[in-house]
Amino acid sequence: MLSAHLINVDFIRIAGSKHRGRGPLVPPAPDPHQLFDDTSAGFQHAQGTPASGIDMGFNTLLADPMANVAVAYGSSIASQSKDIVHKEIHRFMSVNRLKYFFAVDTAYVTKKLALLLFPYAHQNWEVRYSRDTPLTPRQDINAPDLYIPSMAFITYILLAGIALGLQQRFSPEVLGMCASTAFVWVVIEVLALLLSLYLVTVQSDLTPFDLLAYSGYKYVG
Repeated sequence: MLSAHLINVDFIRIAGSKHRGRGPLVPPAPDPHQLFDDTSAGFQHAQGTPASGIDMGFNTLLADPMANVAVAYGSSIASQSKDIVHKEIHRFMSVNRLKYFFAVDTAYVTKKLALLLFPYAHQNWEVRYSRDTPLTPRQDINAPDLYIPSMAFITYILLAGIALGLQQRFSPEVLGMCASTAFVWVVIEVLALLLSLYLVTVQSDLTPFDLLAYSGYKYVG
């Protein structure tokens, strides 16, 4: 009977321990020094979830042949427009083209000044070409340049300052106003020539630099 009593006691102890093991889990007590709850696990889980709807829509757009054709057509139009803009910019504001108008030497400047002061002694005014490219001013006296117009413009402003000084009316403001007025009139003249060529639909290889050179020769006189 003693052994049976011991077996019953052991059985009750084991059952009690199993009953306590199946009880609800008690969450750990929060740290009193922690200000906010840690929700990083939930955020990582939500962030790792792929946006299947967006991916499916994007893949469907790429798989559409009409969309691919439209994208390719738009890219070709943008490329052609970019080439046209660059061509026009290089045509009017090319550095190499600007260097052409300053390719002069002492002999050319002397002959060109004599031609401008005594134009009636000159017979042939045609600009010469070499392989569809006009010769530089130092090689052709008829070629336009910007060196003489620039020097003549500066000399004109200096002479205007000397004349104002002789009349006791010189001041830096008046000299700057004279230079600005002269430059504005040159720009207006060039724009008027471009507008005239456009209205009469004349096909010409003249650039704004050419017209600026021809307009600036008047300051030599």
